[in-house]
Amino acid sequence: MFDPGEGVDLDGTIRTGVDRSKVPFAFEPLLVACAKAVSDARPSASLYVYGSVATGMARRATSDVDLLSVGLPPLHAASLAQQLSERFWGFRRGVEIGAARPTDFDGEGDEVYGNRVFLRHYCVHLVGPDATRDVPAFPADRRAARGFNGDLAQHRRRWDDELRAQSVDDLPGAVALGRRIARKSLVAVAGLVSIHDDTWTTDRNSAAERWTQVRPGLSGSLALLRNWSDSTAVATVDELEVMLSAGGAIDSVIANFQELIGLWT
Repeated sequence: MFDPGEGVDLDGTIRTGVDRSKVPFAFEPLLVACAKAVSDARPSASLYVYGSVATGMARRATSDVDLLSVGLPPLHAASLAQQLSERFWGFRRGVEIGAARPTDFDGEGDEVYGNRVFLRHYCVHLVGPDATRDVPAFPADRRAARGFNGDLAQHRRRWDDELRAQSVDDLPGAVALGRRIARKSLVAVAGLVSIHDDTWTTDRNSAAERWTQVRPGLSGSLALLRNWSDSTAVATVDELEVMLSAGGAIDSVIANFQELIGLWT
């Protein structure tokens, strides 16, 4: 969801609208229960909330509750998410708890750097040791954009494999794949816009509009990706084959990303 606070600070660092004080009151009982569940399960683990809840833009009936645990085993995180989704059934989109390891934020590689940027600027600490405490803001630059989406070519290869495994009649599978392709690709487009325009954004819709101006030949494909991302249209196997064809729209975005920002090695 659009974050009106996102951009670049005067010192050139990333700025977002994420803040603990902005969490809507309606979500507080759920977050308190999540924090207690994680603390009870593993006191050494940490929990963060991100997304529209962290920016104050969430709505009870339509917004996901996106949480990130650090130090909680993946199966335990998934189990807690299911239990909390059932307990707080009024939040229609449910609770998702991602599971990260402390080592995911330790090192100098692109992926680790991107993880640190995400944790520092897009997550609100709820419980446990806070890895973002006293960490300075990160520059809004190519390294941050590469850390977020430099793995686009790797995702593209996985999407190819999934597409080859799809049945022509497997509409649910095609829809899910199309949504994943759209969301990842459009966030990568946001990285392109950020560096091209000397700004900082992760907003998929505004980035697609802007990149259409920069690369008019991609206008139709970017519009389709936006529709898949927002679920206003569903992908078909034929459309996916065109989108992932050699030299197609996704390859163009990857080539632009490689030229302007660089991919993970």
